[in-house]
Amino acid sequence: MTDRAAADSGLAAYHWDVAQDVISWSPWASKVLGCDPETVATGRQFAALLDPDNLTSRYDTVMRGGEHDVGGGVPFRIEYRFMPQGRTGRASQWLEDQGRWHAGLDGRPAHVFGTLRRIDERHRQDQQLSYLGHCDALTGLMNRGRMMESLGGAMAAAERESSACSFLIIAVTNLATVNEAYGFEVADEVILAVGNRLARVARAGDAVARYSGSKFGIVLNNCSREDLAFAAERFLGTARESVIETERGPIWALLSIGAVVTPQHAADPAMAIARAEEALTQARKQPAGDVVIYEPSEQRRCERSDNARHAAEIVRCLKENRFQLAFQPVVDAASGEPAFHEALLRMTSDDGRIVPAGHLIPVAETLGIVRLIDKAVAEMAVDVLARHPAAVISLNMSGTTATDPRWYPEILSIIAKNRELAGRMIIEITETVALGDLTHVIRFVEELRFLGCSVAIDDFGAGFTSFRSLRALPVEYLKLDGSFCRELSLNDENQYYVRALIDLARTFGIRTVAEWVETEADAMLLRQWGVDLMQGRLFGMAELSPPWNEDVPPARLTIAGFEKDLEGELAKLRRAISLLDRAFPGREEPLRPAEPSFADLVSDTAAQRRAR
Repeated sequence: MTDRAAADSGLAAYHWDVAQDVISWSPWASKVLGCDPETVATGRQFAALLDPDNLTSRYDTVMRGGEHDVGGGVPFRIEYRFMPQGRTGRASQWLEDQGRWHAGLDGRPAHVFGTLRRIDERHRQDQQLSYLGHCDALTGLMNRGRMMESLGGAMAAAERESSACSFLIIAVTNLATVNEAYGFEVADEVILAVGNRLARVARAGDAVARYSGSKFGIVLNNCSREDLAFAAERFLGTARESVIETERGPIWALLSIGAVVTPQHAADPAMAIARAEEALTQARKQPAGDVVIYEPSEQRRCERSDNARHAAEIVRCLKENRFQLAFQPVVDAASGEPAFHEALLRMTSDDGRIVPAGHLIPVAETLGIVRLIDKAVAEMAVDVLARHPAAVISLNMSGTTATDPRWYPEILSIIAKNRELAGRMIIEITETVALGDLTHVIRFVEELRFLGCSVAIDDFGAGFTSFRSLRALPVEYLKLDGSFCRELSLNDENQYYVRALIDLARTFGIRTVAEWVETEADAMLLRQWGVDLMQGRLFGMAELSPPWNEDVPPARLTIAGFEKDLEGELAKLRRAISLLDRAFPGREEPLRPAEPSFADLVSDTAAQRRAR
């Protein structure tokens, strides 16, 4: 690459003679540096224009990196903020410094050859995504994932110090009414105002987070049962102090609080959240502005008895085959044609009606019997795929199954026994589950992909998976959380967030699925941003009737491997032979050559590939 070509591409090359402390710059380097190269002709001069808050510098990386040149030089790549007008000037830019240093006879760095590239826009995007990874986009408070970390740290500290900490979930109980009466924009104003008020009255060191759409989570360090009652009243007082002024007029925010003291009544963050939610459920039944602090009770014992009855209902449905699957299309964003269908669980009620079974899942998870449902779903999915060679379906696995290495082999065994069908099966795992136990989820995902399944992260964006976690999960699809895609064209914040998620997925080479797409306006935006697939009311609801034509060859997914293509070709061959048999019924022998098995074709093709 010529110097001018390098400059046109945004690169400036340099040679730093370390012993003489002289930097030689390529022509047109000023376009990248933003200053005359003569003003940074030495390493000392260059270092004087670096932001003192930088985490690293070229000098530190080269001279103090601790690496040794064994003959070919030592590569490096760093990023830092450069201030071409000096540290008192206002101008600054972010540079990527990439190159290789070579040692002298004494083994110390003697010459550095490298290039500089301006990365202002990339750095801004990285900072924004990093912010979204820890903070809620609307309120600026920490998000749920960060809250879980804070709660875990507070509980561990309380355990070590034999003290207590408390956790509260605060719900804006009238937010649904505000949504219906004024629209989502006004509801967002209410959420933002409530979040600001809660953060204002929280103590230094306490953590305030956006827990979910209408809920906030607060971690109170060193907070006993007695302290908690006063703190809860303080937070309620933020709603009573004044109305919230919105563009549609003043609105009162009505709050309810559920809280728990740990570690007295919760041994880990998940239990603390569950018991705070349980207390919040009781608080919602009281007049607005009530607080319920979790305490063991006879009432909950009765509720557990109810749960046992629900468990019996689940087992009865399993034994009597009253569960079945409904299929909702997931369409290609460009063509609008179904790429696959999501299998959703339905059940036959006692009066014979077909109803969604989603209400049983939380109970099943609480009682630990959701594994049985997962197994039934996997078996039903295998049956559907066997009966419908054109079917490609996705199915949801519970967090219990995905993170339990003692149980998920049951699911893997079902798939392994029908491995020829695995290529048409997509397993969905929710984002929060994937982050909760990354080690076991990665192992489960790798086993699924080894068998030939594809894997999707469902409800992506609800917890904003860290970049490192996303890179560690070998998945093919990200299903964007539907709450961000619904009425997307009317919500500027969600538009920015969804677009960032699509760009992030594209960076990792992962296909995106937008859920809850209900209007053409929303679909148009998603297409413009490059979403791959869409799902929602606009494209069809879940139907019990299988949507596949038996005469259509199996769908071919690009990510599944050559075995799927062979299976499709073999199916075509079988149908052609069958048609010839029917066309010549008088023949003594059917037109049926010795037919190789699918395994033989795979083996032969693999051998040919090795020979090539």
